[in-house]
Amino acid sequence: MVRVNKLLYRLFYYSFFIIIGIIIFLPLVITIFASFKTAKQMSIDFPLSLPATPHLQNFITVFQKGDILTGYFNSMILVFFTLVINSLLGSMAAYCLSRFEFKLRKLFFLLFMLGMIVPVYVTEVARFSIIQALGLYNTRGSAILIYAAADMMQLYIIIQFVKSIPESLDESALLDGCSYFQIYFRIILPLIIPAIATLSIIKSIEVINDMYIPYLYMPKTSLLTMTTSIMRFAGTRYARWEVLAAGIILVMLPTILLYIFFQKFVFKGITAGAVKG
Repeated sequence: MVRVNKLLYRLFYYSFFIIIGIIIFLPLVITIFASFKTAKQMSIDFPLSLPATPHLQNFITVFQKGDILTGYFNSMILVFFTLVINSLLGSMAAYCLSRFEFKLRKLFFLLFMLGMIVPVYVTEVARFSIIQALGLYNTRGSAILIYAAADMMQLYIIIQFVKSIPESLDESALLDGCSYFQIYFRIILPLIIPAIATLSIIKSIEVINDMYIPYLYMPKTSLLTMTTSIMRFAGTRYARWEVLAAGIILVMLPTILLYIFFQKFVFKGITAGAVKG
């Protein structure tokens, strides 16, 4: 009876995850196959049938008509400046909150927590007004300013790494005449690089995949990102289903490559942060 129960449990377990895997990967497989088909093949072939011969013209059309290179360029600029600013701000905030005791410390934790709890759309009107008042609307600076903000998850992971660093190192550095900024840059920052690398990968994927902020704050054609360029291309007369599928593959490619090559660092960093906590 016990063996039967174990067998049924395994059968249910594996069946469940196989079904979930099919639900997740089936649209991706259909999109990949469609990107290599002609319009005629799309109309007569079964969606899961392989293309008779790979048709690369769809990808050429996307590059020629879809502003995809502009999208790549702007997305990479957003990712670079966001990571630099976000990493510095997040690590500095985590260093201060974990190392120093001050009156408003709990209040700052609460404010960061509220930033995660309160839906973004509730504060959108106020944020849009601030961006306009700063003269950043329709510039890359608007998206960079929004993306660069630290969040509670980021702070929590970095704080666990900072707490694992002995405070005796800070005290020794102070006795040697170092300021708190020098302690941060020379001691703390080099030792929390694994956490920053992990969070940078997650942040990169978030920035690349986001469509809402670039669409709202960077509507100019020259400021199209990968997501907004494919969205605009979807509304043009060139966007047949097979061509649009090729565009979707090109937009997904950076995120997929990032995840494939750096997934072990992501899991390693998050797990290390949890253990250190």
